[in-house]
Amino acid sequence: MLIRETPVFIDGPVGQLEALYLDAADARGVALLCHPNPVQGGTMLNKVVSTLQRTARDAGYITVRFNYRGVGASAGSHDMGTGEVDDAQAVAAWVREKHPELPLTLFGFSFGGFVAASLGGRLEAAGVPLARLFMVAPAVMRLSANDVLPQDCPLIVIQPDTDEVVAPQWVYDWSAALSRPHELLKVAECGHFFHGKLTDLKDLVLPRLSN
Repeated sequence: MLIRETPVFIDGPVGQLEALYLDAADARGVALLCHPNPVQGGTMLNKVVSTLQRTARDAGYITVRFNYRGVGASAGSHDMGTGEVDDAQAVAAWVREKHPELPLTLFGFSFGGFVAASLGGRLEAAGVPLARLFMVAPAVMRLSANDVLPQDCPLIVIQPDTDEVVAPQWVYDWSAALSRPHELLKVAECGHFFHGKLTDLKDLVLPRLSN
């Protein structure tokens, strides 16, 4: 049977946020997914985000993905910074209220990697435990000293080695300077949008969600 996500609207800091929500019986956790740069056409329907959502679904997770302010039917206009993290925090609060007993896993692709990392630090500081954080081709250059990563959950960084949007060396240097334990996975002969490599991405993520 084909399982479809349900369109929902979530109250955000500057108005409603358009989202897709998938419930699951006997779920092992909740996955929240953050999409790439809205100024460059990024939405929750991006194919990398869609692959990550299906991977989490197949691993038995409840999933929620959403459009930042000013994207699709979400209210407001782009902030390209803390505003999008505020949006993600509102979605996290919404899904945690529905499933307070389930651990939360965060995913972020590209600009969404910055959003998910910043959100993870905020949630941990507020006493919200995280199961894990996945940063996929993350826009690490957007992280500032004020963006504190979560420290107590597994961190998995997945970086294409021929990324034409986020320079791989930026991510490698950031990873090398990161004091907390983490896993850096390099995807050979792969560009930013994982053309022809989406199966490889799923194969990296799925076992790390299932253990």
